Amino acid sequence: MRFELTADQRDFAASLDSLLAASDTTAIARAWADGDTAPGLALWKRLADQGLTMLATEATPVELCVALEALGRHGVPGPWVESAAYLPIALGHEIEGVATVAVPPHVPYALDADIADEVYIVTDGGLATGAVGERHGSVDRTRRLHSVSGFETGASAPSSTTGDAFDLAVLATSAQLLGAGERLLDDSVTYVKQRRQFGREIGSYQAIKHRLADVRIALDFARPLVYGAALGAISASAAKVACGDAAYLASRTGLQVHGAIGYTQEFDLSIWITKVRALVTAWGTPAHHRARILDGLVR
Repeated sequence: MRFELTADQRDFAASLDSLLAASDTTAIARAWADGDTAPGLALWKRLADQGLTMLATEATPVELCVALEALGRHGVPGPWVESAAYLPIALGHEIEGVATVAVPPHVPYALDADIADEVYIVTDGGLATGAVGERHGSVDRTRRLHSVSGFETGASAPSSTTGDAFDLAVLATSAQLLGAGERLLDDSVTYVKQRRQFGREIGSYQAIKHRLADVRIALDFARPLVYGAALGAISASAAKVACGDAAYLASRTGLQVHGAIGYTQEFDLSIWITKVRALVTAWGTPAHHRARILDGLVR
């Protein structure tokens, strides 16, 4: 089975990519990490006006994956998975403004709860509103994680709806990982064509070509799983595992080909390396999703 985007979906991807490329998302991500969320919220509004927070309810999961892959490729910060994927399905309507949610145990903290207009938590009784608590650190400085407490009676969601919402959030996270992996590969290829050692570009060495080719293959094998899961033909957990492995390989390879400069916070590569490291375990660890895959095969 082949999973390919339609002409309209490709046009949507191209227009979104153009918008983000012109928005200096690298500077926005750095400002967000330093506590200045104004540029990021201004971009959020522009993207929301383009309909990104409506995709889960007004479009198909394919369009949502197209959008989240672009956000991952450009390193856009903010609780997009929560606002554009999980909560619209769990609540049954489009989210206005910025919203976030904690879904214990797989999502113990609410992302960017300190700047969200609405904060929720999933409890035994369903989905409830909550108060923002202590902030917790993340390897990705753009991910501002907070405990949620002080529950009030809120909108409750049937377990089946909450389960569908969780799978869509897993799929959206997979698409983000895919986009981040593509950005890491692109930046690595660009770098090895410029960096010279012993009188020649380091990209001309077979060992480096092979490593980059392995990343290309891993990303190409992960992509059909994302769109297959978006069409309901494949488990969202399978997409998450494949995208996590491929993006992590892209980050490791990116570090190897860049050398010591790849470890520095000042170098842009670090934005995507740390994002991948955080997203690999976001919305369920690889072990959890592999167990889900195994359970589905056994049953």
